[in-house]
Amino acid sequence: MSYGVGVIGAGTVGGGVIQTLLSNGGVIADKTGVAVELRHVAELNTENLKEFDLTGVTVSADAKALIADPAVNIVCELIGGEGVAKTFILEALGAGKHVVTANKMLLAKHGEELCAKAVEHGVELRYEAAVAGGIPIIKALREGLAANNIRAIYGIVNGTCNYILTRMTEDELDFEPVLKQAIAKGFAETPPDLDVLGHDTAHKCQILASLAYSTPIDLNDIYVEGVTKVTHLDVAYAREMGYLIKLLAIVQKSDGEVEARVHPTLVPKEHLLASVRNEFNAVFVKSDIADNTLYYGRGAGRLPTASAVVSDIVDIARNTNGAPVPPFRYTHKLAVRDIGLLQGRYYLRLTTEDHPGVLGKVCSSLGKHGVSIASCIQKEEQENVPAHIVLMTHKCLESSIAAALDEIDANAFVLEPTHLLRVL
Repeated sequence: MSYGVGVIGAGTVGGGVIQTLLSNGGVIADKTGVAVELRHVAELNTENLKEFDLTGVTVSADAKALIADPAVNIVCELIGGEGVAKTFILEALGAGKHVVTANKMLLAKHGEELCAKAVEHGVELRYEAAVAGGIPIIKALREGLAANNIRAIYGIVNGTCNYILTRMTEDELDFEPVLKQAIAKGFAETPPDLDVLGHDTAHKCQILASLAYSTPIDLNDIYVEGVTKVTHLDVAYAREMGYLIKLLAIVQKSDGEVEARVHPTLVPKEHLLASVRNEFNAVFVKSDIADNTLYYGRGAGRLPTASAVVSDIVDIARNTNGAPVPPFRYTHKLAVRDIGLLQGRYYLRLTTEDHPGVLGKVCSSLGKHGVSIASCIQKEEQENVPAHIVLMTHKCLESSIAAALDEIDANAFVLEPTHLLRVL
C-alpha cells in the first residue's frame, strides 16, 4: 500500500521535502517497507516549482483543495507563521488527515489546541523538524528516552546565534559586524530579531519542556534573553577563565517546577557543547537511566530539515494501522519556575571609573545581599580610561544578585549597567 503526501508550501523546506520524496522514494521503501508518494503540491509562487518534474502530481494554488484531495493521506504544512498555517492544520486534522509540520512558533503558542484536535479526530500531528532541523531530538525524547526521567536538557538550537558567537570568539569581532556577516551568508533572516533576541530558541525550548515533563508550558512564562548584549570583551574574558559563550535553551526540574529559560551561558571548554561551532546545533540530555546523551547536526537548511519532515511521514505511514500517537501528553500541570528563584553561578562585568575604593564598594554590596565572589579580574588600564572589573560568583540566588546589582548600578562610579551572564 502507498500513502499519499500533500505538501503545502514549496519554499526552502517544502522544496526540500518535494526533492526528497521524488528522489529518495526507493530508499525509503527499501529501508522501511512503506511506500510514500507525493500526490499534491499547493504553492502560490510557481517559480518555486520549476526545478521539479511533477508529472503525475496535482499542482494547485489552493491548500484547501489539497486538504480535500482523497489521494492525500498525510498533509505537510510548510508555510510557517500563525495565521493561515494554523487554519490549514486544524482543517486537515478535522478532515481526518495526518499532519506533519516544521512550525515551531505555532506549536509553542497553540500546541494544546492542535494536540486536542488531533486526539479528537484520531490522527497524528508530528513535528520532528520544528526543533533542531535534521537532529532527531523529538524522536529521542518520545521514544529513545521514554523509560527515562529527564534531569536536564541544554540545547544549542539556533544556528544564527551559534554562528555569531563562534565568529565573535574565533575572529575576535564584536556583535554587529558578525551579524552582518551572518545575514550575508544566509544564516540570519532579515530582520534577524526572532533569532538574535532569543525568541526562536524560546519556541523550541517550550516544545522540549512540554515533551520532557508531559506538561503544558506557557510560552510567556519562559525567561528569554538574546545575544545582542554580548560583546567581544565578554567573549575574551570568558575564554580567559576557561569558558565559551553559547545561547542555550535550558530545561530542567527544580523543586517540583520546570525551569524553562533561554539566555547566553558560559559553558566550560571541556563540555561537549563547547565544541559546537558555527551554524550547527546540539542538544545535550541528562537522564536517570541512559545518563548523558548528545544529539548533534545541522539545525536548519533545506535538506536537513526535509529529512526530519520525511521521517515523520514515514513514521505515520508505518503506524497507519496502529493507535495514533498524541503529539503531546499532558499528564501533569507543572508551574514554570520564576527566574528569580534560580540558584546558579554568575559572570559579572562592570564598567566603572578608575579610582580607589570602587572594588571595595562593589564587594560590599554583593556581600550585603549574600553573594560570594569566587574570582576577580581587573586589568591595568590607561589613565582616564574606564576600568573593567570582571567577577565570578559562587552559587547564589538570582534574586539576590539582581538586588545587589540594582544597588551597585545606582553608584555614580558605574558608567553603564553591569552585564550579567549565567554559568552552566
